[in-house]
Amino acid sequence: MGLFTPNQYPVQLSDEQRQRLEDIARNGLAPAKKIRHAQVLLLADRNRADGPRTDPHIADALDMHVNTVARIRKRFVTQGEQPALDRKPRLTPPVPAKIDGHVEAHLVALCCGPAPEGRTRWTLQLLADELSRRGLVTRLSATAVGRVLKKMTCSPGGRSAGASPNATGPASSRKWKTSSTCTRPDTARKNR
Repeated sequence: MGLFTPNQYPVQLSDEQRQRLEDIARNGLAPAKKIRHAQVLLLADRNRADGPRTDPHIADALDMHVNTVARIRKRFVTQGEQPALDRKPRLTPPVPAKIDGHVEAHLVALCCGPAPEGRTRWTLQLLADELSRRGLVTRLSATAVGRVLKKMTCSPGGRSAGASPNATGPASSRKWKTSSTCTRPDTARKNR
């Protein structure tokens, strides 16, 4: 990307594009990177009243590198307005997830099963160690296990060792709170 080739990818904005970019640059509600890219395109516009700015001038004015300015111009000309303004979405996460659906299913099965020998319930660390021992993950923290169980509202032990609460009888149902605005007919009569 040449330092002395300002017209290699000339930016020509229509009136609507210029208005959109000015709105983005002026209102301050967009992410900072998007605002700066809009400012680059506005300064590089061939239809400006005082003419387009060169890449070094735009880079100095916006405190960016000249190559960044050239990349934004090139992306606008070759791909369009949105790719020039927005960041390129990442196709894969930076670190792959250790707990996928397969490991999650084994974790639920462990929670639902009996506690290890000599224990009354599973702890998060015991679950993490057991998943590592079975070869499902190389290493796993108790915090990661806790996040997965919290997402699934699963308890690693206690009265109901299952993946869902045990609701078999009337004693396990929640009590209704009674108030003057209650809409249940039996409690509305009592509150009068």
